[in-house]
Amino acid sequence: MISLQSLTKRFGAQTAVDALSFDIAAGQIVGFLGPNGAGKSTTLKMLTGMLAPSAGSATVCGFDLLRDPLEVKRHVGFVPESGAVFESLTGLEYLEMVAALYDIPRDPARARIQQFLAFFDLSFATLTDKLLGAYSKGMRRKVVITAGLLHNPPVVFFDEPLDGLDANAAVGFKALIQTLAREGKTIVYSSHILDVVERVCDRVIIIDKGKLLLDGKPDELVAAHQSGTLEKLFTQLTGGVELERRAEDFAKTFRP
Repeated sequence: MISLQSLTKRFGAQTAVDALSFDIAAGQIVGFLGPNGAGKSTTLKMLTGMLAPSAGSATVCGFDLLRDPLEVKRHVGFVPESGAVFESLTGLEYLEMVAALYDIPRDPARARIQQFLAFFDLSFATLTDKLLGAYSKGMRRKVVITAGLLHNPPVVFFDEPLDGLDANAAVGFKALIQTLAREGKTIVYSSHILDVVERVCDRVIIIDKGKLLLDGKPDELVAAHQSGTLEKLFTQLTGGVELERRAEDFAKTFRP
């Protein structure tokens, strides 16, 4: 469903993504991990057609990023970390605009929106009474997740999807992506909440400084490195151990 061949992105002299190569099959939930600045969001933006690669190539659902960019966009859903929306629209207006972009007729679109409202425990009045600019962070996140899934894409990219969701909504979301994967959808899940990634993902891909570090099943990678948890493995690989030591030293400066 997703195939990268030496995918690269440069911004001037800076290489943000450095010759990434991997394949992702249908029905997998893949945790896409890395520290801040590792190149995760840049990779996701290339795979969703928002940024053009500087070198290399990639296909999504068999469509080439450069030769078939519109087909790629038709076949993917993207929930960005920013959660950006048109704040001058109501939630319903925004979702109906998204549906129109994907040529979903009004009545089927309304039916799907109602299903998501029920799933997220929202009332229809919530989508019509207020502009998105007045929504809470969690409510915006629910609208953005709905927008990303509204056209029933076979591939979905999530960038920090739990940001802003309360505990109940987060539990429901985790169950949702597992159900989507069982139905054959491919889920790429980028997050810093590693205990969640360890529980819900079939596979993790860890990158740093734009380069691939590790790729495999979470339990097997943790066992191979004798790390105990995915979080500890991640810190070992990406310099987190040194940051923990520096934090301890810094905290000592507050002692009387």
